[in-house]
Amino acid sequence: MPDEQRPQRRGAVRPSAVVSSVAALAAEMSTDLQRPLEVLDLGGGTGGVAVPLGEAGHHVTVVDPSPDALAALRRRARESGIEDLVIGVQGDGDSLSAVLGDRQVDLVCCHGTLEVVDDPAATLRAAAAALRPGGRLSLLVSGRLAVVFAKAIAGEFGQARAALTDPSGRWGSTDPLPRRFDVDQLEVLLAEAGFTDVNVRGTGILGHLVPAAHIDSEADRVALAELDELLVSGPGREFLRTLGNGLHVLARRD
Repeated sequence: MPDEQRPQRRGAVRPSAVVSSVAALAAEMSTDLQRPLEVLDLGGGTGGVAVPLGEAGHHVTVVDPSPDALAALRRRARESGIEDLVIGVQGDGDSLSAVLGDRQVDLVCCHGTLEVVDDPAATLRAAAAALRPGGRLSLLVSGRLAVVFAKAIAGEFGQARAALTDPSGRWGSTDPLPRRFDVDQLEVLLAEAGFTDVNVRGTGILGHLVPAAHIDSEADRVALAELDELLVSGPGREFLRTLGNGLHVLARRD
Protein backbone atom coordinates (compact mmCIF):
# COMPACT_ATOMS: atom_id res chain seq x y z
CA MET A 1 0.00 0.00 0.00
CA PRO A 2 1.35 3.48 -0.84
CA ASP A 3 2.79 5.67 1.89
CA GLU A 4 -0.07 8.07 1.27
CA GLN A 5 -2.61 5.55 2.57
CA ARG A 6 -0.94 3.59 5.39
CA PRO A 7 -3.99 3.13 7.64
CA GLN A 8 -2.09 1.40 10.44
CA ARG A 9 -0.21 4.63 11.15
CA ARG A 10 -1.85 7.34 9.11
CA GLY A 11 -5.45 8.30 9.51
CA ALA A 12 -5.69 10.78 6.68
CA VAL A 13 -4.52 10.33 3.14
CA ARG A 14 -2.00 12.68 1.60
CA PRO A 15 -3.78 13.70 -1.59
CA SER A 16 -1.65 15.20 -4.33
CA ALA A 17 -3.61 18.43 -3.88
CA VAL A 18 -2.30 18.68 -0.32
CA VAL A 19 1.30 18.04 -1.39
CA SER A 20 0.89 20.66 -4.10
CA SER A 21 -0.53 23.12 -1.58
CA VAL A 22 2.41 22.60 0.76
CA ALA A 23 4.88 22.96 -2.11
CA ALA A 24 3.22 26.23 -3.16
CA LEU A 25 3.32 27.54 0.42
CA ALA A 26 7.00 26.61 0.72
CA ALA A 27 7.81 28.37 -2.55
CA GLU A 28 6.01 31.51 -1.41
CA MET A 29 7.77 31.51 1.95
CA SER A 30 11.13 30.87 0.33
CA THR A 31 10.64 33.84 -1.99
CA ASP A 32 9.77 36.08 0.94
CA LEU A 33 12.76 34.89 2.98
CA GLN A 34 15.06 34.78 -0.05
CA ARG A 35 16.47 31.40 0.93
CA PRO A 36 15.47 27.71 1.04
CA LEU A 37 13.33 26.73 3.99
CA GLU A 38 14.21 24.69 7.05
CA VAL A 39 11.35 22.17 7.30
CA LEU A 40 10.36 19.66 9.99
CA ASP A 41 8.15 16.80 8.81
CA LEU A 42 6.73 15.18 11.94
CA GLY A 43 5.60 11.63 11.24
CA GLY A 44 6.70 12.02 7.63
CA GLY A 45 7.17 8.31 6.99
CA THR A 46 8.79 7.42 3.69
CA GLY A 47 8.85 11.01 2.41
CA GLY A 48 5.58 11.61 0.58
CA VAL A 49 5.89 15.29 1.49
CA ALA A 50 9.59 15.55 2.35
CA VAL A 51 10.99 14.30 -0.95
CA PRO A 52 9.12 16.84 -3.14
CA LEU A 53 10.20 19.62 -0.77
CA GLY A 54 13.78 18.41 -0.90
CA GLU A 55 13.65 18.27 -4.68
CA ALA A 56 12.61 21.93 -4.57
CA GLY A 57 15.79 22.73 -2.65
CA HIS A 58 14.49 22.93 0.92
CA HIS A 59 16.20 21.28 3.90
CA VAL A 60 13.85 18.74 5.48
CA THR A 61 14.21 16.81 8.73
CA VAL A 62 11.78 13.90 8.96
CA VAL A 63 11.04 12.67 12.48
CA ASP A 64 9.23 9.33 12.51
CA PRO A 65 9.05 6.40 14.95
CA SER A 66 9.31 3.72 12.25
CA PRO A 67 12.82 2.55 11.30
CA ASP A 68 11.43 0.82 8.21
CA ALA A 69 9.81 4.04 6.99
CA LEU A 70 13.02 5.97 7.58
CA ALA A 71 15.02 3.38 5.65
CA ALA A 72 12.64 3.81 2.72
CA LEU A 73 12.97 7.59 3.07
CA ARG A 74 16.76 7.33 2.80
CA ARG A 75 16.45 5.22 -0.35
CA ARG A 76 14.06 7.68 -1.96
CA ALA A 77 16.25 10.64 -1.06
CA ARG A 78 19.32 8.88 -2.45
CA GLU A 79 17.54 7.94 -5.66
CA SER A 80 16.44 11.57 -6.07
CA GLY A 81 19.94 12.87 -5.38
CA ILE A 82 18.82 14.88 -2.35
CA GLU A 83 20.30 12.85 0.52
CA ASP A 84 22.08 16.01 1.68
CA LEU A 85 18.76 17.88 1.90
CA VAL A 86 16.42 15.26 3.40
CA ILE A 87 17.42 13.46 6.57
CA GLY A 88 15.46 11.07 8.77
CA VAL A 89 15.59 10.80 12.56
CA GLN A 90 13.77 8.19 14.60
CA GLY A 91 11.54 9.83 17.17
CA ASP A 92 8.19 11.49 17.78
CA GLY A 93 6.70 14.72 19.06
CA ASP A 94 8.18 14.13 22.52
CA SER A 95 11.72 14.06 21.14
CA LEU A 96 11.68 17.21 19.00
CA SER A 97 13.72 19.25 21.43
CA ALA A 98 16.45 16.59 21.37
CA VAL A 99 16.36 16.43 17.57
CA LEU A 100 16.40 20.18 16.93
CA GLY A 101 18.21 21.51 19.98
CA ASP A 102 17.96 25.29 19.89
CA ARG A 103 17.29 25.32 16.15
CA GLN A 104 13.89 26.52 14.93
CA VAL A 105 12.36 25.83 11.53
CA ASP A 106 10.29 27.78 9.05
CA LEU A 107 7.66 25.13 8.29
CA VAL A 108 6.32 22.14 10.21
CA CYS A 109 4.36 19.45 8.36
CA CYS A 110 2.29 17.11 10.51
CA HIS A 111 0.25 14.94 8.16
CA GLY A 112 -1.77 11.93 9.28
CA THR A 113 -0.06 11.91 12.67
CA LEU A 114 -2.28 13.77 15.12
CA GLU A 115 -4.82 10.92 14.96
CA VAL A 116 -2.41 8.40 16.45
CA VAL A 117 -0.29 10.30 18.99
CA ASP A 118 -0.95 9.94 22.71
CA ASP A 119 -1.62 13.65 23.26
CA PRO A 120 -2.61 15.79 20.25
CA ALA A 121 -2.43 19.02 22.27
CA ALA A 122 1.12 18.26 23.41
CA THR A 123 2.15 17.43 19.84
CA LEU A 124 0.82 20.76 18.59
CA ARG A 125 2.63 22.60 21.39
CA ALA A 126 5.86 20.83 20.39
CA ALA A 127 5.27 21.82 16.75
CA ALA A 128 4.75 25.44 17.79
CA ALA A 129 7.93 25.40 19.88
CA ALA A 130 9.87 24.09 16.87
CA LEU A 131 8.74 26.98 14.69
CA ARG A 132 10.34 30.38 14.52
CA PRO A 133 7.95 33.29 15.17
CA GLY A 134 5.83 33.71 12.06
CA GLY A 135 6.58 30.15 10.93
CA ARG A 136 3.88 28.04 9.34
CA LEU A 137 2.18 24.74 10.13
CA SER A 138 0.69 22.34 7.61
CA LEU A 139 -1.57 19.88 9.42
CA LEU A 140 -3.55 17.06 7.82
CA VAL A 141 -6.00 15.02 9.90
CA SER A 142 -8.96 12.70 9.38
CA GLY A 143 -12.37 14.34 9.50
CA ARG A 144 -15.16 12.97 11.68
CA LEU A 145 -18.14 13.81 9.44
CA ALA A 146 -16.62 12.02 6.46
CA VAL A 147 -16.83 8.65 8.17
CA VAL A 148 -20.33 9.43 9.47
CA PHE A 149 -21.57 9.99 5.91
CA ALA A 150 -19.66 7.00 4.54
CA LYS A 151 -21.08 4.65 7.17
CA ALA A 152 -24.62 5.96 6.71
CA ILE A 153 -24.46 5.59 2.94
CA ALA A 154 -23.24 2.01 3.44
CA GLY A 155 -26.27 1.30 5.63
CA GLU A 156 -24.17 0.99 8.81
CA PHE A 157 -26.33 3.37 10.80
CA GLY A 158 -25.19 2.27 14.25
CA GLN A 159 -21.57 2.88 13.33
CA ALA A 160 -22.49 6.22 11.76
CA ARG A 161 -24.20 7.27 14.99
CA ALA A 162 -21.24 6.12 17.06
CA ALA A 163 -18.78 8.10 14.93
CA LEU A 164 -20.96 11.18 15.28
CA THR A 165 -21.38 10.97 19.05
CA ASP A 166 -18.12 9.41 20.23
CA PRO A 167 -15.73 12.06 21.63
CA SER A 168 -12.91 10.62 19.50
CA GLY A 169 -15.00 10.19 16.35
CA ARG A 170 -14.63 6.40 16.32
CA TRP A 171 -17.33 4.15 14.84
CA GLY A 172 -16.73 1.25 17.24
CA SER A 173 -14.28 -0.77 19.28
CA THR A 174 -12.71 -2.29 16.15
CA ASP A 175 -12.17 1.06 14.44
CA PRO A 176 -8.45 1.05 13.55
CA LEU A 177 -8.13 4.82 13.98
CA PRO A 178 -7.71 6.19 17.52
CA ARG A 179 -9.41 9.50 16.75
CA ARG A 180 -10.85 11.86 14.14
CA PHE A 181 -11.40 15.59 14.31
CA ASP A 182 -14.02 18.27 13.78
CA VAL A 183 -13.13 21.72 12.50
CA ASP A 184 -14.16 23.27 15.83
CA GLN A 185 -11.91 20.87 17.75
CA LEU A 186 -8.96 21.72 15.56
CA GLU A 187 -9.45 25.45 15.90
CA VAL A 188 -9.51 25.18 19.71
CA LEU A 189 -6.41 22.95 19.82
CA LEU A 190 -4.49 25.23 17.48
CA ALA A 191 -5.43 28.39 19.37
CA GLU A 192 -4.34 26.83 22.66
CA ALA A 193 -0.99 25.89 21.07
CA GLY A 194 -0.42 29.49 19.95
CA PHE A 195 -1.38 29.31 16.28
CA THR A 196 -3.26 32.04 14.40
CA ASP A 197 -4.48 32.63 10.83
CA VAL A 198 -6.00 29.14 10.85
CA ASN A 199 -7.40 28.04 7.50
CA VAL A 200 -9.12 24.65 7.22
CA ARG A 201 -9.83 23.04 3.86
CA GLY A 202 -11.57 19.74 3.29
CA THR A 203 -9.87 17.18 1.03
CA GLY A 204 -11.23 13.98 -0.46
CA ILE A 205 -14.86 15.02 -0.02
CA LEU A 206 -16.22 12.55 -2.57
CA GLY A 207 -13.44 10.02 -3.02
CA HIS A 208 -14.29 7.94 0.05
CA LEU A 209 -18.00 7.91 -0.87
CA VAL A 210 -17.78 6.83 -4.52
CA PRO A 211 -17.74 3.03 -4.97
CA ALA A 212 -14.37 1.76 -6.17
CA ALA A 213 -16.09 0.12 -9.13
CA HIS A 214 -16.81 3.58 -10.53
CA ILE A 215 -13.14 4.61 -10.50
CA ASP A 216 -11.62 2.52 -13.27
CA SER A 217 -8.90 4.75 -14.63
CA GLU A 218 -6.54 7.61 -13.96
CA ALA A 219 -8.95 9.82 -15.88
CA ASP A 220 -11.68 8.91 -13.37
CA ARG A 221 -9.37 9.79 -10.46
CA VAL A 222 -8.45 13.11 -12.04
CA ALA A 223 -12.10 13.95 -12.73
CA LEU A 224 -13.02 13.14 -9.13
CA ALA A 225 -10.16 15.27 -7.80
CA GLU A 226 -11.24 18.17 -10.00
CA LEU A 227 -14.80 17.83 -8.74
CA ASP A 228 -13.55 17.90 -5.15
CA GLU A 229 -11.60 21.06 -5.94
CA LEU A 230 -14.69 22.72 -7.38
CA LEU A 231 -16.71 21.77 -4.31
CA VAL A 232 -14.30 23.34 -1.81
CA SER A 233 -13.83 26.50 -3.87
CA GLY A 234 -17.46 27.11 -4.81
CA PRO A 235 -20.73 27.97 -3.05
CA GLY A 236 -21.21 26.16 0.25
CA ARG A 237 -17.50 25.58 0.74
CA GLU A 238 -17.65 26.57 4.42
CA PHE A 239 -19.94 23.60 5.05
CA LEU A 240 -18.36 21.22 2.56
CA ARG A 241 -14.90 21.62 4.08
CA THR A 242 -16.19 19.80 7.16
CA LEU A 243 -17.04 16.73 5.05
CA GLY A 244 -13.52 16.08 3.86
CA ASN A 245 -12.03 12.66 4.48
CA GLY A 246 -9.01 14.78 5.34
CA LEU A 247 -8.97 18.25 6.89
CA HIS A 248 -5.95 20.23 5.72
CA VAL A 249 -4.99 23.11 7.99
CA LEU A 250 -2.56 25.92 7.34
CA ALA A 251 -1.75 28.07 10.36
CA ARG A 252 0.84 30.55 11.58
CA ARG A 253 2.77 30.59 14.83
CA ASP A 254 2.44 33.84 16.76
